[in-house]
Amino acid sequence: MSRIQKLDPDQWDPELREMTHADSATPLEQGLMRMIAHCPELGKGLAKFGGALKQGRTLPERLVELVRLRVAFHNQCRSCMAIRYTDALNDGVTEDLVCSLENPPAATNLTDAEKAAIAYGEMMATNHLAIDDEVYDNLRKHFSEAQVVELGMTVAFFVGFGRLAATWHMVEELPEQYQDASEKVAPWQADSIVVR
Repeated sequence: MSRIQKLDPDQWDPELREMTHADSATPLEQGLMRMIAHCPELGKGLAKFGGALKQGRTLPERLVELVRLRVAFHNQCRSCMAIRYTDALNDGVTEDLVCSLENPPAATNLTDAEKAAIAYGEMMATNHLAIDDEVYDNLRKHFSEAQVVELGMTVAFFVGFGRLAATWHMVEELPEQYQDASEKVAPWQADSIVVR
């Protein structure tokens, strides 16, 4: 059970509800906003920021999804691990590819750019102070300076809000494998749910 009370969209600020298309979204798609709606102005700011990350994205959806899932594993954010986004599936993410996230450096179906981005995301989630010039030099082999900034901001979003989601323990709509917080889980070990 979630540790923060979820609000139904009819209890949300009308502008926040409209910004997030909450009335046409499933409860799982409404996600953390059901809790964040307790603070409508913060929710609106978060929706704008998250929207800017999505609408302004130049990185491939496949790459972003793989980074998101690897970060989710380190955060142990169960809702993050269970979800697969339609845009990423349309860009080539498969469950076989998700299974590669168990050991990204050894995966033969990940590109060098994906491996670099996943390694960066993993370091941000586990030991950010180990990120040095060499890590950024490696990223620049695959990404423009603007894309390195985009990747950094995207990963920061995933790390921060994934950790928050993990502590709020929003698991009621998830497959059973994700509901028990006493066991460590991985996105490559359990069922997933596709959302838009």
